[in-house]
Amino acid sequence: MVSERPWLASYPPGIPAEVDVDKYPSIVAVLEETCRQYAERPAFSNFGKRLSYADVDRLSARFASYLLHELKLKKGDRVALMMPNILQYPIAIFGVLRAGLTVVNTNPMYTARELKHQLVDSGAAAIVVLENFAHVVQQVLADTRLQQVLVTGVGDMLGFPRGPVVNFVLRHVRRQVPEYSLPGSIRFNEALHLGERHELPALDIRGHDIAFLQYTGGTTGVAKGAMLTHRNLVANMQQASVWIGTNARMGEETIVTALPLYHIFALTANCLVFMKFGGLNHLITNPRDMKGFVAELRKIRFTAITGVNTLFNGLLNTPGFEKVDFSGLHLTLGGGMAVQRAVAERWKKVTGCTLVEAYGLTETSPAACINPMDLPDYNGSIGLPISSTDACIKGENGEKLPAGEVGELCIKGPQVMAGYWNRPEETAKVIDSEGWLHTGDMAKMDEKGFFYIVDRKKDMILVSGFNVYPNEVEDVIALMPGVLEVAAVGVPDERSGEAVKVVIVRRDGNLTAEDVKAFCRDKLTGYKQPKFVEFRTELPKSNVGKILRRELREAAAQA
Repeated sequence: MVSERPWLASYPPGIPAEVDVDKYPSIVAVLEETCRQYAERPAFSNFGKRLSYADVDRLSARFASYLLHELKLKKGDRVALMMPNILQYPIAIFGVLRAGLTVVNTNPMYTARELKHQLVDSGAAAIVVLENFAHVVQQVLADTRLQQVLVTGVGDMLGFPRGPVVNFVLRHVRRQVPEYSLPGSIRFNEALHLGERHELPALDIRGHDIAFLQYTGGTTGVAKGAMLTHRNLVANMQQASVWIGTNARMGEETIVTALPLYHIFALTANCLVFMKFGGLNHLITNPRDMKGFVAELRKIRFTAITGVNTLFNGLLNTPGFEKVDFSGLHLTLGGGMAVQRAVAERWKKVTGCTLVEAYGLTETSPAACINPMDLPDYNGSIGLPISSTDACIKGENGEKLPAGEVGELCIKGPQVMAGYWNRPEETAKVIDSEGWLHTGDMAKMDEKGFFYIVDRKKDMILVSGFNVYPNEVEDVIALMPGVLEVAAVGVPDERSGEAVKVVIVRRDGNLTAEDVKAFCRDKLTGYKQPKFVEFRTELPKSNVGKILRRELREAAAQA
């Protein structure tokens, strides 16, 4: 008889089949234990400034007190965070959670249209925004339920004199802070000062309480808030901790956090899991500046780094990276998009550390499968289902398929979301009656229980680890008067894995590719904007008039 969980026989020594996902009632309980145990250890660093766990404990408590006592927010209210990786971010995350509220992570690069959707859909009561993006909040404020806007600057937590200098340079030399007007807004540091006047009450935060509304397109265009509960995240912290615990040392790790904390990968793997380990998160604010990123890496001795394929590829192709000190590096975790063999092999050659691939989704908090930490070399697999997790391959009719056959990858475990915020119909589309989450990814499992992604079931485009949904791109471009029809597809791209290509049938013969790109720059975040624009006289369609994106992808691949 074939084992129902063949992957257990492939588990590395010391990895249990099940973990205690209810050891802690909430993320807050994990944080408070860590802050007691590692009070003097550095927790987060950025621009040369370090915060200890005692600092994080003190400052997040102040922010929680501000939210409860000054804003009078009630348990379950939502607070949006719109920042890159700066020290204010973890303080805000933990402050919101300690107040019994829900974090709504928001991409700071969102256009006004995208931000408005997320703020209206979540019903956020407050937002913390980096001043560089405050002008976007200004544009949508009147259409939201926001009661308070808190503004902060990159340098606000860096102390004197560095903080004021950094803020001055960004505002007046680099001119990276557009003018904005937000009457009634206050500075983040002022909120911390106001919160200091109050005691943080003991709150009963339970596992079923929603910790994060993490927005994702799932398998369709409109962004939906995945309800990730405290139990979901605690479970994934416990699961990931035992998995990487064979390769990580409590109180001794320094992890490079270049992926943004608003992305579920960095949020859980870096901010939460390494917090549980008493590790130091070294925050990279602008990883797109590869030259500056490498210069930063040369200043520190790090033990771990996470990233997407494009980030690793970018580092490998930046002069000076080979001179970084890799003597402490023993954990490199890749996810968010497929890791390419060429990149993984070159990473191992340059750093001496295997690039271990993992797999997850926003809807699974995110870790579902991880390769063994003692993997000698890249193996092309997304790994084994982690402890307390079941996975299977299902056919078109919902039947489980045997090893070697390709079907849809389905996941079941305590890390699977509670559902999509206010969208029960969408939830029912992805979580079946037996509790299986249908990922939309086509995959296969080998005899040893290793899973391999074969293709995506849907037309979703993956740009540098971020989901781009053709429907959204098409809906925006269709607003152009000169466009008759449009289809968006993903095409291979060396830098970002995939890039967006749009194929357009013109209504106005004078419409140019640059016209289309300029229109999209104002309506879509950078990674969603089309890199390629093609004009045709007609689009391929099925007999019922449905545009056949598959044919467009195949034509682009052949070209």
